[in-house]
Amino acid sequence: MADSSFDVVSKIDRQEVDNALNQTAKEVGHRFDFKGTGADISWSGESIEIKANSEERANAVLDVFKEKIVKRGLSLKVLDADEPRLSGKEYRLAVALKEGIDQDNAKKISKLIRDEGPKGIKAQIQGDELRVSSKKKDDLQEVIALLKGKDLDIALQFTNYR
Repeated sequence: MADSSFDVVSKIDRQEVDNALNQTAKEVGHRFDFKGTGADISWSGESIEIKANSEERANAVLDVFKEKIVKRGLSLKVLDADEPRLSGKEYRLAVALKEGIDQDNAKKISKLIRDEGPKGIKAQIQGDELRVSSKKKDDLQEVIALLKGKDLDIALQFTNYR
């Protein structure tokens, strides 16, 4: 009988991020506490840029954006926000999106599965994802529960379960 397997990936639903960004821009435009602060949020290439006339307002826009991200069912672990920096007369805050599992995290997850997971589980690193396979589907369920229970610094999804 063939092995059962699934993939551990870290992907971002760009449409959901875009929807959260648009909702944030709309809320920032309508809220009284943002009037006259020059607060703005927009795409800047592959990252998101927040602008405001004070450091506190830039961080407040970031908080609103995080709230919208969570409401759309995304993990806050996909966001990598810098500190607000002064640029001319306004503060700018860059928010990068983290996608994919880098080699260090893939090795850490693979070691975690080997050390704490059931016996007979194989984890292979394939680019920016991890393939986990076993003869028993119950063991794969245990590995998924194990990874969901750990506090890793990346957002994980489990795909291609067969």
